[in-house]
Amino acid sequence: MTRKAQLADVQQLSELFDQYRIFYHKDSDIPAAEKFLTERIENNDSEIFVAENEGKLVGFVQLYPLFSSTRMKRYWLLNDLYVNENYRGKGFSKQLIEASKELAKSTDAAGILLETGKSNDIGNKLYPRCGFEIYDEVNFYEWKIL
Repeated sequence: MTRKAQLADVQQLSELFDQYRIFYHKDSDIPAAEKFLTERIENNDSEIFVAENEGKLVGFVQLYPLFSSTRMKRYWLLNDLYVNENYRGKGFSKQLIEASKELAKSTDAAGILLETGKSNDIGNKLYPRCGFEIYDEVNFYEWKIL
């Protein structure tokens, strides 16, 4: 089952979020994860959906709003998608992506954008199966503050 995350979920969600960050080679920091997620939910900065199995949170997706000037519509940036390794291959990722698509439809958005690493074999198979297409007409650049 998937549903929108609530403040009451932050403790369990923070553990998943910490696993997600560790997967991306960041140091574990559950107190900072709790603070970050609480702020996102309280400030309505993002939309977070959770996958639940027998009362336990097993995955989440987090989307941030963007806007397209040329389309004059909102886009959603699917920034984070994670399912605990013990629950992978059971359809939770697809359920979370479907919840994301419903959000896009219900907010009259132009669509959903996402980025994933070229080495993310699972994601690079999952996203096309869920209807996403590689958009290779532009170059993606980043400027970092070090």
